[in-house]
Amino acid sequence: MSKPNVVIIMTDQQRADVSKREGFPLDTTPFLDSLATQGTWFNRAYTSMPACLPARVSMLTGRYPSATHARTNHNEEDAFYETDLYDVMREQGYKTALCGKNHSHLKPDRMDYYFELSHGGGFGDDRTDDEKAFDDYLSSLSHRADSNPAPFGVEVQCPYRAVSAAMNWLDTIKEGDDPFFLWLSFPEPHNPYQVPEPYFSMFPPETLPPTRSDKSALEKKGFKFQWLRHIGETAFPDYAEQLPRARANYFGMLRLIDDQIQRFVEYLDNQNLRENTLIIFLSDHGDYVGEYGLVRKGAELPEVLTRIPFQVMGPGVVASDQPHDAHISIVDIMPTICEAVGVDLPAGVQGQSLWPLLTGQDYPKEEFASAYAEHGFGGLHYTADDDFDPYEDGLNPVVSFDELNGWSQSGTMRMLRKGDWKLMFDMQGRGQLYHLSEDPVELNNLYGVADYQDIQSEMVAELLAWTLRAQDPLPHPRRRYKFKSDPRNYWSPHR
Repeated sequence: MSKPNVVIIMTDQQRADVSKREGFPLDTTPFLDSLATQGTWFNRAYTSMPACLPARVSMLTGRYPSATHARTNHNEEDAFYETDLYDVMREQGYKTALCGKNHSHLKPDRMDYYFELSHGGGFGDDRTDDEKAFDDYLSSLSHRADSNPAPFGVEVQCPYRAVSAAMNWLDTIKEGDDPFFLWLSFPEPHNPYQVPEPYFSMFPPETLPPTRSDKSALEKKGFKFQWLRHIGETAFPDYAEQLPRARANYFGMLRLIDDQIQRFVEYLDNQNLRENTLIIFLSDHGDYVGEYGLVRKGAELPEVLTRIPFQVMGPGVVASDQPHDAHISIVDIMPTICEAVGVDLPAGVQGQSLWPLLTGQDYPKEEFASAYAEHGFGGLHYTADDDFDPYEDGLNPVVSFDELNGWSQSGTMRMLRKGDWKLMFDMQGRGQLYHLSEDPVELNNLYGVADYQDIQSEMVAELLAWTLRAQDPLPHPRRRYKFKSDPRNYWSPHR
């Protein structure tokens, strides 16, 4: 059988729980919800770090940010690895492309076709006049929410343009040619929160379901959360007034994206490409979307930022209308694709292959009993008492603010999700323990509470094991010692 085509469809900043499939009252992603049941989908999937570049480098290398050295959005030149996904696919004879947002260590010359879009739209002269005008409009929003419908219609929106570019590229691939690998990457629903009609009016602000927490939760969540609200209000004095419209636009953007994914999948069907194409859909991380009285991302590792939508469809993948119960990570994509196309795992890969889970084979359940994520670029936590020049650290009150800044990203924190429980621990020995089924937005910290000592001890031990597994295995020993690893990167001793 020929090797499968592989398509990774990625959104930017899509929160996992705002789909009807997960019980959300609004029907934001009807096509994706339907598509999920044609394959395997997960409701315990996690990013490696809730920041764009670190998460994307992790996906492409199968390595955690502590190993890639890409721990902020500005460390692409520091990405450390031996082999990434584009290396693997090109070595296997795949035609390769990226259509949409990059924000990783990749360069255009690494692939056969490169069409880049970002939060300010497209680049270069190969744009229509309407596309250029729309891109100017995007930049003028300074990442805020637009209280009016976006101009120029759907055809200038980045998801539409990315899908068009992908289809045009695939039209150049003839039957019998090499298989293709495509990263179809949408810059949305990341801010600026904007969307044209009919999506602008699809989820009116006054009809939205309430968030499970509001600004009053900031007192419990601590300084970094409070600081995000502070710098948001400094840049945008109408921050609170923007929140309902930001949420409405965000949900409208999801529906627009959903329609464009449907357009792309129907193209694959019409071109008889779907049957032999493995499709992986996910986001790089989430968005507060009003939780804690915040939008965007930045502070710590709450579920709304770390848990991501994740579904896989294609040849050999088992279909189910129920979510798989495994805990998985964005770092697992690289080893999963390697197994799907018949390649041994490259040195340094830390993720684990999901292929047995996807194809109905036996696998050791304990390997996927928990998930792990990271946060922070190291050092001490900055506080409001530190002498920071806000203009040098991402805050320009006249223009906008960067939520991923020295305050919000300082220090080191690690997270473990296991079943209904979640543990976070930082480099100063401070712990947070939450019972997610009873406390989904993590407001009641049970760390240190006597009644929960047993579960705390179990979670701390497992987090320690994960932290050791996430240590970089590169470089392997030279000369005398042979590095031992499982072909799927499984760790359980009793298999």
